[in-house]
Amino acid sequence: MTDLSSIHSPEDIRQLSIEECEAVADDIRTRIIRTVSQNGGHLSSNLGIVEITLALHRVFRAPEDKIIFDVGHQTYPHKLLTGRNDVFDTLRTYGGISGFPRRNESEYDCFEAGHASTALSAALGFARARDALKQDHHVVAVVGDGALTGGMCYEALNDCGNTRTRMIVILNDNEMSIAQNVGALSKYLSKIRSSTGWFVTKRRVKNRLKKLPLIGNALYSFVHKTKEMIKSVFVDDGFFSALGFHYLGPINGNDQGEVERMLTLAKKFDEPVLIHCLTKKGYGYHRAEKKPEQFHGTTPFLLESGKSASSSAKSNGAIANEELVAMAQEDPRIRVITAAMPLGTGTVAFSKAYPQQFDDVGIAEEHAVTLCAGMASGGLRPFFFVYSTFLQRGYDQVLHDVCIQNLPVVFMIDRAGISNEDGQSHQGLFDIAFLRHIPNMTLIAPADEDELRLAIRAAYELDAPCAIRYPKSALSLPADQRVDQFEIGKWQTLREGSSATLLATGSMTAAAMQVALMLEDHGVSVRVINASTIKPLDVDCLTRLYAEDKPIITIEEHMIAGGFGSAVLEHAATCGANVRIEPIGVADCFVQHGDHQHLLEDVGLDDNAIAQKVLCVLAKEEKNNA
Repeated sequence: MTDLSSIHSPEDIRQLSIEECEAVADDIRTRIIRTVSQNGGHLSSNLGIVEITLALHRVFRAPEDKIIFDVGHQTYPHKLLTGRNDVFDTLRTYGGISGFPRRNESEYDCFEAGHASTALSAALGFARARDALKQDHHVVAVVGDGALTGGMCYEALNDCGNTRTRMIVILNDNEMSIAQNVGALSKYLSKIRSSTGWFVTKRRVKNRLKKLPLIGNALYSFVHKTKEMIKSVFVDDGFFSALGFHYLGPINGNDQGEVERMLTLAKKFDEPVLIHCLTKKGYGYHRAEKKPEQFHGTTPFLLESGKSASSSAKSNGAIANEELVAMAQEDPRIRVITAAMPLGTGTVAFSKAYPQQFDDVGIAEEHAVTLCAGMASGGLRPFFFVYSTFLQRGYDQVLHDVCIQNLPVVFMIDRAGISNEDGQSHQGLFDIAFLRHIPNMTLIAPADEDELRLAIRAAYELDAPCAIRYPKSALSLPADQRVDQFEIGKWQTLREGSSATLLATGSMTAAAMQVALMLEDHGVSVRVINASTIKPLDVDCLTRLYAEDKPIITIEEHMIAGGFGSAVLEHAATCGANVRIEPIGVADCFVQHGDHQHLLEDVGLDDNAIAQKVLCVLAKEEKNNA
């Protein structure tokens, strides 16, 4: 009896029967469910794609043939079949294997992806490289129907179909991306799904015709020649055909034999082919089947109940939406927009309270930003809730469509800072750098949940572009340090000190207070200032600090290059200030995956590391003054 433990490479599954593969599929699902319940991760999407992955590795010969997965959060079965079963329990843990494809992790991971809608463009690039180098391998892109809500997919489909470049696209259609899919494409695919009865009928007719003595094969041949005419009556596949793709399907993507037959057929075409596979997200774990969005990306959970294994802190996204629900009672112009992330960004509460003032645009961040610009131009007050890592995709729209026109769009930037187990593609460490240099933009990083609420009110009153960045989990400063008023461009002194000033922003404000207590044990007194407005800087405060001629240490959970510390250094240079300024942040590197504390230690942002850096700065200052 074959089981997953005997599979060390795709070669080991190519000699198995379909029945044996079904046993392996069961093992894969069990392994994924148990590991994700312990480590957290992406569950629903991986459970739905097991049979497709098995079929891919049986029909194609990776790594010679190139298999490119869109997003990458559907690659757990692929990892298990390509030599990573023995280390799979380290998934998403510090020092373990990634939850996404990684080129330095396996030769079978030919392209890295953490964001959606990229696989078609990448696959077309692979196919063009193959043709230019006179090679003959296959190139396959595995794309979820949710990814097709992103515009890049259509650019790639149009380019590929126009040039008739040979490649295969598997459309894994589970009717969801992260949240329920939205838009015209979703409705179109639903229409195709409703025509699956045609394919059942076709199979029955084929089997019965061939059983007829003497005339059966001839009659089937006649029917087969006219199938396109018959099919057009039942199935509207014109969308993909119009783009230049040979359309096959829809088929049951959880029927491995059917998927293998269709993949084998697709290999014979010398043109782009799209195979439409219908799958069930969460397949094999009834709780994930019932609530696929909840189990899309999950923290560790209890297998028996599906409930979270640990108490989760209240999210900043939920707090922000509570505030906006209250504000919308006063102003019906307020709109909340998200890009396929209502659960992750906490916007579900607003969508239920004011469904007519809420928009989920799908995985389409560029569109979302310009949609907000249009709303603001028309007199509405849009708040766009988006992860820091995903706002990168809408940079041009932020600059061109919002800031040039100085429109009152508020960007609610979730997951700002180190984003733990999802790794380098999801780290929110770049938004200060790509936002603060844009004219008309105001940039705020609240220290805790109280200041977040106040910042939202201030951004609403601003009548200009504003971005508010915050980590996932809400923070609360001690009662004697909490912010009871907020003014853009004005910082708050939380603690006085005589040796140096810690200028902390956002999540690092609480850390700076802890560092100050640690330094007190060394006989060092430092001032702590909550620099919650990153742009504009509090120029009056900085002028006073320059006059004191004491070291200034900036602290931020962001890249040093282009960050808050850079802004302070730029201002000091402009003023000709002769004072030591030391920025503390993330150096020039991509931060990997792991738990938050380990990653803070890796980049030197844990309390001990910050305290040691402050002591080094003071030692240098003392030496220079000696």
